[in-house]
Amino acid sequence: MPQAAQKQRAPALTPDFSLEDKYVGTVCGIDEVGRGPLAGPVVAACVVIPRHLRELPFIKEIKDSKKLSHSKRHTLFESITKHFPYAISEISPTKIDEINILQASLLAMKISCEKVDGIDHALVDGNKAPDLSCKVITVVKGDSKSVSIAAASIIAKVYRDQIMTKLALEYPSYGWDSNAGYPTKQHIIALEQHGVTPHHRKSFGPVRRIIEHDQ
Repeated sequence: MPQAAQKQRAPALTPDFSLEDKYVGTVCGIDEVGRGPLAGPVVAACVVIPRHLRELPFIKEIKDSKKLSHSKRHTLFESITKHFPYAISEISPTKIDEINILQASLLAMKISCEKVDGIDHALVDGNKAPDLSCKVITVVKGDSKSVSIAAASIIAKVYRDQIMTKLALEYPSYGWDSNAGYPTKQHIIALEQHGVTPHHRKSFGPVRRIIEHDQ
C-alpha cells in the first residue's frame, strides 16, 4: 500500500488524560500562541483540570484550538476559565525584539505557570522546556494528546485573538481582526503602504525590511 494512503488512514489524535495520569500530584497543561505573527504579543496559558472535575460535560469537546470553530473556542473559553484554575500571560513585541521569540514564548509559559499555585508537574506543548520550579514534561503536538494542554491552547488563543481584534479598531488597515497579526497578503500590503506600528515586532524579517527601506 502506498505510504500516502497509509497516512490518510491514520486516525486523528484525540486528547485525553493519559499523560496527566502518569504523574502524582497537581498536573497542569501549558501552551502558547502567537510565535509566528508580525504584530502583537505572544501569549501563554496554564490550566489545571482537577481530577474530580473531569466528568464535566464540556470536557469531551476540548481539543487543539486550531481544530475548533471560532464560536466553539469562545464557548469553551468561558467554561474552562469558570471551572478550572488557570493563568494567562503575554509578552510584548518590545520584549520579543529584545530577547527573541523563542525566549519570549518560554518566558510567557514560565509566568503563566508561576501564577497558579501548587503545581507539581507541567505538561508543556512542544519540545522546548521553560525554566520552571516544578517538573517539566515536553510533549510534541501536546494539544492533540493532553486535555490540559488543549485547554491551555484554547484560552491562550481566544485571549490573544481578543487583543488583536481590539488593536484592529485602532489600526484597521492591517486586518488584525481576521489575520491576528500573521503575515497575510493584506498585512504585508498594509505594512508597505502605512508603515510599522508600535505593535509590530521590529526584529521579524518583513517588518525589519520595511524599517530598513524607510531609513
